[in-house]
Amino acid sequence: MNDKQNYVKEAHNILFSIGLPRLQQNERSALCLLALLNLTPDKSWAEAENPLMGITPIMDWVRQHYQKNYAPNTRETVRRQTMHQFVNAGLALYNPDKPDRPVNSPKAVYQIEPAALTLSRSFGTTEWHDNLTDYLAERETFAKRYAKEREQNCVPVQIRPGKKITLSPGEHSELIRAIIEDFASRFAPGSVLVYAGDTGDKWGYFDAPLLSLLGVDIDAHGKMPDVILRYAEKNWLLLIESVTSHGPVDGKRHFELTQLFSNANAGLVYVTAFPNRSVMSRYLADIAWETEVWVAGSPSHLIHFDGERFLGPYNTPS
Repeated sequence: MNDKQNYVKEAHNILFSIGLPRLQQNERSALCLLALLNLTPDKSWAEAENPLMGITPIMDWVRQHYQKNYAPNTRETVRRQTMHQFVNAGLALYNPDKPDRPVNSPKAVYQIEPAALTLSRSFGTTEWHDNLTDYLAERETFAKRYAKEREQNCVPVQIRPGKKITLSPGEHSELIRAIIEDFASRFAPGSVLVYAGDTGDKWGYFDAPLLSLLGVDIDAHGKMPDVILRYAEKNWLLLIESVTSHGPVDGKRHFELTQLFSNANAGLVYVTAFPNRSVMSRYLADIAWETEVWVAGSPSHLIHFDGERFLGPYNTPS
């Protein structure tokens, strides 16, 4: 067995020893741990380091130093089935250099947690067992502390008096907050939030029973709008896209939403929300007719893309 195979096996042993779930006790997770420690085959465990690394750099590092070639389309597998659990367990930190970095930012990075780094450096030494005992005694504390720090950087959204939810940090979530708190109060007063997507957890808030009562059953959420509001006074469903970098209600998106909500027993209103007019200007040519546009920077105004109605549905509810 060569040094590379030894290191992968030893990294796997560390993951097993500190109690990572069985699904993370595998070669992929062992290699990710080695990458976070920058433990190339020519180093000893005592030389482990703590670089900041994104998902693609981790995969590139593994390919370069351990000749394991992960296809580009496995990036989400590495993120969701290894790094996400590392962070939840307190083994790794997420964006320690900039905790309020948006969840879907291409600049997102991970770093080994300091106590985990100290523990890893003692692997194979006489101090390992005592250090492991100490680490396990404190690990839940680490995980809770860093989870609390992440939560502090989330975006709070008031969905009704006395009721708040939190969304992952970032400009997209800030715009969703503006839609719920500012747009709804002005143009759909008394409306109820049915759905609000989140870049970190696509189902950020979802009242599935309410949507089902309105005749809509959602099996897959990939094509959901960013926000759905029920305006009971007029029996409308407002389908709202939050646009910070891509995705207004263009012709294709209008058709997708129409199909997705075709069984709704409420009128459908399509809205594209932008943070400011500068962002809006980049998408003017794409916005579908018979839809509305709202700009958070000018919250009291609504732009109507010509049709026979102003802020109203064109479908006849079944």
